[in-house]
Amino acid sequence: MSKTIFGLSAALVTPYTASGAVELPKLARHAGAMLARGCDSVTLCGTTGEGYGLSLQERKAMYHAVAGTLPTDTRIQVGIMASAIDDAVAQSRAALDAGAAGLLMAPPFYLKGVDDEGIFSWFNQVFERIGDSLRGVIMYHIPGQTAVALSPELIARLRKAWPGVITGIKDSSGDWATAERYLDNHGDISVLVGDERLLPRAMAKGAEGSICGVANIAPELLASVIHSGGDGRLVSEIVDLIVANPVMPAIKVLVGHLARDAGFDAVRAPLTELSPEKKTKLIEAFDAIMATA
Repeated sequence: MSKTIFGLSAALVTPYTASGAVELPKLARHAGAMLARGCDSVTLCGTTGEGYGLSLQERKAMYHAVAGTLPTDTRIQVGIMASAIDDAVAQSRAALDAGAAGLLMAPPFYLKGVDDEGIFSWFNQVFERIGDSLRGVIMYHIPGQTAVALSPELIARLRKAWPGVITGIKDSSGDWATAERYLDNHGDISVLVGDERLLPRAMAKGAEGSICGVANIAPELLASVIHSGGDGRLVSEIVDLIVANPVMPAIKVLVGHLARDAGFDAVRAPLTELSPEKKTKLIEAFDAIMATA
């Protein structure tokens, strides 16, 4: 019997009201739309969802709003982003106690140049304090944001110390050599790629899919790469277009464009929205790409 792979998870954008609060009904509707368009699961409070800037109370409300409207068997992962051990534990417990399938757990990100011993100690203490509910941890390697690398050796040490707890690795380095090392060393768990341009090559080598921001925009294209061996040409063109702009604001503009709801454009400080001119140029370029599909 073939193994069921992780598949595609939308790293959901977080919509805000005019006052800056999380717009929960819109978030729930967007989550449902992503599942209907081909995503296998959804992920809250990731990088694309501005999870680094969401309070614990907001996280709880978001989870319950989404889980309360989706089918009961929907897999929901939650991003964990904190430098304080107790904060990471609180975020994790809130998600797991509410029923989350797993945690997308970033390393502590304030100090730079820390070694594997220090990072191991941080994760070890977080895992210990979460307690018996600990499950479904996906290690989140995103050094472009955290400036903290998660080496294959570190992950191996954590897996040995915590058997069965770490079920995956999300590599958002954008570096093929790094993704390849994860696949070579940890191919028995779900290796996921965050840079969608690497997805066809990674799937051919045994990756299990992606948690990514472009899944908010073109889930059908990504699902084709993951489940049907698609070549990902249009995906690469979309990613190249997005990364030529500030990434999170650009993704939200395109989500709003497709939903015919410019309210999606709002971002939380320290991010700023794209200028009207950049929004227009981005949308026109995106439509031109999609016209070739």
